[in-house]
Amino acid sequence: MSRIGVFVCHCGENIARTVDVERVAAKAAQLPGVAYATDYKYMCSDPGQSLLKKAVAEHGLDGIVVAACSPRMHEKTFRNAAKSAGLNPFLCEMANIREHCSWVHEDKEEATAKAGNIVEMMVARVKKDKRLVPITVPVTKRALVIGGGIAGIQAALDIADTGHQVVLVEREPSIGGHMAQLSETFPTLDCSQCIMTPKMVDAANHPNITLHTYSEIEAVDGYIGNFQVTVRKKARSVIEEKCTGCGVCSAKCPQKKIPNAFDKNLGTRPAIYVPFPQAVPNTPVIDREHCTYFKSGKCGVCAKVCGPQAVDYTQEDQLITEPVGAIVVATGFELYSISEKPKGSPIKGYGEFGHGTIPDVIDGLTFERLASASGPTGGKILRPSDGKEPKQVVFVQCVGSRAREKGISYCSKICCMYTAKHTMLYKHKIHDGQAYVFFMDARTPGKSYDEFWRRAVEEEEAVYIRGMVSRLYQKGDKVVVMGSDISVGVQVEIEADLVVLATAVQPRTGADTLAQKLGISYDSYHFYSEAHAKLKPVECATAGIYLAGACQGPKDIPDTVSQASAAAAKVMTLFARDELEREPIVAKVNERNCVACLACKKVCPYGAVEEKEIRDRQGNLIRTVAYVNPGVCGGCGTCQATCPSKSVELDGYTDEQIMAMIEAL
Repeated sequence: MSRIGVFVCHCGENIARTVDVERVAAKAAQLPGVAYATDYKYMCSDPGQSLLKKAVAEHGLDGIVVAACSPRMHEKTFRNAAKSAGLNPFLCEMANIREHCSWVHEDKEEATAKAGNIVEMMVARVKKDKRLVPITVPVTKRALVIGGGIAGIQAALDIADTGHQVVLVEREPSIGGHMAQLSETFPTLDCSQCIMTPKMVDAANHPNITLHTYSEIEAVDGYIGNFQVTVRKKARSVIEEKCTGCGVCSAKCPQKKIPNAFDKNLGTRPAIYVPFPQAVPNTPVIDREHCTYFKSGKCGVCAKVCGPQAVDYTQEDQLITEPVGAIVVATGFELYSISEKPKGSPIKGYGEFGHGTIPDVIDGLTFERLASASGPTGGKILRPSDGKEPKQVVFVQCVGSRAREKGISYCSKICCMYTAKHTMLYKHKIHDGQAYVFFMDARTPGKSYDEFWRRAVEEEEAVYIRGMVSRLYQKGDKVVVMGSDISVGVQVEIEADLVVLATAVQPRTGADTLAQKLGISYDSYHFYSEAHAKLKPVECATAGIYLAGACQGPKDIPDTVSQASAAAAKVMTLFARDELEREPIVAKVNERNCVACLACKKVCPYGAVEEKEIRDRQGNLIRTVAYVNPGVCGGCGTCQATCPSKSVELDGYTDEQIMAMIEAL
């Protein structure tokens, strides 16, 4: 007969406020098969775990039910405690009486009765539990980092410095990301290039880092410890091994009036180019869309003047397969555009701001390029329309952010700080200029951030107007900004020379497509989702894949670097062992009943289901059945629910266990 122990947690007042935990424990003690039942204020604490271990030894328990919070929080904690007490950890179950009960009920009697029922169900379940054995899989001690911004570079360097090989993939011709575009960084006003460039060079020269720029992820197969990643290395039309980076090809290229995306189209570049002077690698790429040779077959000047003969017009995309054990996703962000959005997009544009047609209305990143010494104006802040110095600049915050009517409800986190920085940079360069800022709130949650913001107001004399801008329109060579100042209840109208919009931070274009290739989840805005906001902030639900930087949500540089190092630490923890131990909550196929319809394969989100051939001793094919790779299976149970012949069962969630829970009610 079963000897089950039931431990009911008060969780401080989280559970005890609406559930009579003593009554729940007393009721559990009367259930068939329960040998011991008690309650304790904090079961997850060290004394609580000691109580559990002691009870296992003294009462000879062969099953445990802990009635507490969600299994996502502390199932591992209690299973480890059971294991240290000599019990198979998979004979320990959690009854969720917090999220499923106390937090959703106000009536104490109803909540107590429901908690008792939940505990009774889990007692019935644990009687049907089996002694499962963890799965071990080999680990390929090689990491892939997707994205070459500050997050990706930091993660790659941290992993490489421990002696492990890293593959760093960046879709642009150079690593550096948005940080390479910045002029200075808050709150210290350090030169962004001075911080970033050495790290870019370190990443390129590190013996343990393989750099694939101008490349994208084509496909991802496998599972934690054993991924096979196909990288599409796009044709540069320049042989990297031969190129010396002399720049003669760019200088001689006759096609020189192509808008430069790195400079936010404020400047121009040739058809064969490096994105910016400090680019790593310093190898040009030919823009085939604008190159005369690729459009008409004429020209070919770059090939003629190239001494090392590095230009290769016949170069094609390459597909490279990289075996890796872990993946760090650091794809970064892009800024919201006020222009008209594509049909069907949930994000709306700003018709009231001219849909981006007014030349002297720019976004924050464009202002950074104007202020940067390496920018198109050499660090002089000039109006894009006529190249004149703007004497009045209006900064508008929360454009897109916190605007449900535009389709974005979240705060972009960094806008308040970089707008304050912009007012300082403007005042430092145009001493007789005046900066105005329309804002809703000033959010400065960081070390020295509030002091920095106050400095913009008190020392640099930026005029902050609490209110929203209703309309922008062109009036001669001025941009009229119409808004309100809710502090004094008046309408405000300013004739500005330049308007800078602090637009919302969004995931990079194609973030959802990459997520589908990786098998990771994302939210309605296409930011990638972590496994648990508090306990697993850099891990994905798909094991072996980690997040770093603004691909997960808006972040400033310190938070991005911190998270990148945290993701790298998780990778190094994985690589610390030759074999990985995984929970055995995986699906298994009853081959006798399987009819090989492979409905399970179609619905499996992890790609864990394969076709297996059953042959006789002579090697003749008898039939084909489905097979679940235990190293890949995520234990979601979708295949079990889909199988029409009921041939699939999930260990730990068998039909017998589920029916026992239902019958207990």
